[in-house]
Amino acid sequence: MSKAPAARSVAVYSLKGGVGKTTIAVNLAWAAAALSRRSTLLWDLDAQAAATWLLGGERGAQEAQAVFAKDVPPSRLVRETATERLHLLPADASLRSLDRFFFGLAKKRRLEKLLGRIGETYQRVILDCPPGLAETSEQVLRAADLVIVPVIPSPLSQRALAEVVDFLDANDIRRGAILPVYNMVDRRRTMHREALEANPRWPVIPMASAVEAMAGRHEAVGQFAPRSPAALALAELWTAIERRLARKPKAV
Repeated sequence: MSKAPAARSVAVYSLKGGVGKTTIAVNLAWAAAALSRRSTLLWDLDAQAAATWLLGGERGAQEAQAVFAKDVPPSRLVRETATERLHLLPADASLRSLDRFFFGLAKKRRLEKLLGRIGETYQRVILDCPPGLAETSEQVLRAADLVIVPVIPSPLSQRALAEVVDFLDANDIRRGAILPVYNMVDRRRTMHREALEANPRWPVIPMASAVEAMAGRHEAVGQFAPRSPAALALAELWTAIERRLARKPKAV
C-alpha cells in the first residue's frame, strides 16, 4: 500500500498584533475542512489562545508546550470541533515560555519534525502563530509550506512586512513562500485604495461586521454568513492557497 502524502502546512503570521491574524487562521482552517473537504488541524501556537476560544474550545491543561518536549504526543491534546473534518490542537498559558524553551533546546527543526508526524493523520495543518519575531516564529517559518502575512493597508504594517522578509532572507530561514494578504480593507479610505493600487495582486479581505461577529458565534464567517463579502473573499483566498499547495513540495 502506498504511503499517504504528507500534510501541507500553512502558517498565519504577523510581526505585529491587531491585524486579524487569528480570524484569518480560523476561517482558512474551516475552508480547508468544509470547502476542500480535507482532514484539517488548526494548531494554535499563540499563548493568548484566541483561535482555541473562537472554535469553542477552552484553554488546555498547561500541556501545550509539552508537545515540543516530546513529553506528550500531539494526538493526546487534539480535540474535535463542531465542523466535520476540522480538529484543534489548543493553546494554553504554557506557550508563554515556548521561545525560551526553543532557545534552550537549540534544535531549529523540532516543529518541522512534529509536523511530519502530524502529517500522517491530516492533509492540511493551519498554524496560528504568535506575533513577533523570536524562536517560535523561526521554527514556524522554517517548517511551513506557505506563510500568510495579514497586512493592514497602512505604511507601518507594510514596513513591518518588509522587515520580516528582509530578516528571513538575510538569515536563510524561510522555507515556503510568503503570501501577503490585505486585511480589514475599507475602500472608502484613500490610504487603503492607494495601498491596493500599489500591490494589485495581493488578496484582499474587506472590513466586515461578519468577521467581528465570529467572537459571539464561535463560528467561521462561511458558516453563518456564506454569501457575505468577507466569506466570499476568504473562500477565494483559500482557493488560491490550495492552488499553491497543489504544486510539488520543495525539497528540504
